[in-house]
Amino acid sequence: MTAPTPRRAVLVAALAVATAATAASVPDGGAPAAAAPRAQGRTVDNRFWYAYGHWLAGTHQGTTAVAGTRPGLRIGTALGRTEYADPHTGRKSTWEYATWTSPVHRSTVPATETVASWNAHTPAGTWIQVELRATYTDGASAPWYVMGRWASGDADIRRTSVDGQTDGRSTVWTDTLALDAPAAADGLRISGWQLRLTLHRLPGAAGGPTVWLAGAMASDVPDRFTVPPSRPSGTAHELKVPRYSQQTHLGRYPEYDNGGEAWCSPTSSQMVIEHFGRKPDPAALAWVNPTYSDPQVCHAARSTYDAAYKGCGNWSFNAAYAATYSGLAGVVTRLASMTDLESVVRAGIPAITSTSFRADELTGAGYGTAGHLMAVVGFTATGDVVVNDPHAHDNPSVRRVYRRAEWENVWLRTKRTAAAGKVASGSGGVCYLYAPALPAPAQILALRTVGVL
Repeated sequence: MTAPTPRRAVLVAALAVATAATAASVPDGGAPAAAAPRAQGRTVDNRFWYAYGHWLAGTHQGTTAVAGTRPGLRIGTALGRTEYADPHTGRKSTWEYATWTSPVHRSTVPATETVASWNAHTPAGTWIQVELRATYTDGASAPWYVMGRWASGDADIRRTSVDGQTDGRSTVWTDTLALDAPAAADGLRISGWQLRLTLHRLPGAAGGPTVWLAGAMASDVPDRFTVPPSRPSGTAHELKVPRYSQQTHLGRYPEYDNGGEAWCSPTSSQMVIEHFGRKPDPAALAWVNPTYSDPQVCHAARSTYDAAYKGCGNWSFNAAYAATYSGLAGVVTRLASMTDLESVVRAGIPAITSTSFRADELTGAGYGTAGHLMAVVGFTATGDVVVNDPHAHDNPSVRRVYRRAEWENVWLRTKRTAAAGKVASGSGGVCYLYAPALPAPAQILALRTVGVL
């Protein structure tokens, strides 16, 4: 892509990565093996750390790896203290901190964009900072870019991306690190990257945050206005996923991205979270007006809100929100084809997809959008796409069936002609994948097939 994906109501799909199950793919539970050379035609590379051996690798400065059913990273002995001045509240606070720096991951795809994902538990009095440093194909390195300052709640800090980060060759756009001129004659690409996690807690506290998963998706999707139609599998399959409309929340809590009108991402996230049997505790919903229907959607909007972006469509924040629910994992990635999408859906994993289209490009939608998230929940026998589209005017109307070729194009293309006749960008297959942290065998196979595990 030559420009960042449109944001406002857009959201990426995030993925679920298994701890124990995938540890088997790492020899002796140790450090990840070196990346293989790029496979022909491959456009997406994923690398996530989540196993005990993963956390033992890298550089620890005050952090420690923790074993168990879901291994993680915690503060062992704090490295020191630091002061953080929250730009959104004006409040200055002192925090103990420790850091972990990942090994350098050599991408199998020389990339134009990277998007980080993380899954963490941040009890009151804790938060984390996630940074990414890219290596360019000419051997130079970018600075450490902040990809998010994050906590599940908003009492200690305001969850935020960081504006204005650039080195003149790449720039952070909310949740995406993108090359400034990927079409330039020098062919500059991102050849590798590493993460740095900084865990914070109140001074003197015994506990702290726990990080279960961290990593990134790197991609180089070729510019295209259309994609060739794919062949459907020929069998129908549909998952039972709760249906919530963002439109029923119009005017509610406008401090979170103007209310329900822009809540497609958190609404889609909440639908998929509940597909796996998770819901917020009643105490977490106590702040919501009791006369409001589906208060969990309001909670999802508040829990994904990015104070710098001033919206609920931060891709990484949505995946992180899904993973705050017990036993769930979430990542942002790109899928390369409808075949990949069918693979994960048939394995029981709904995919939250980012699309953009004019009203005349998607039959039956009845609207156009520069960026919209919806959950793909199944396919008809003829291959048409069954979605839970939160743009519907009420919950019963959320289930829609869209024509396969039309839907495929508005999801996978990277370029489009907007209503005003100008060229705009498309998502190039962005989606969030949420799944059990310990997936079933069929889910493991599907996630490996699409390159997430």
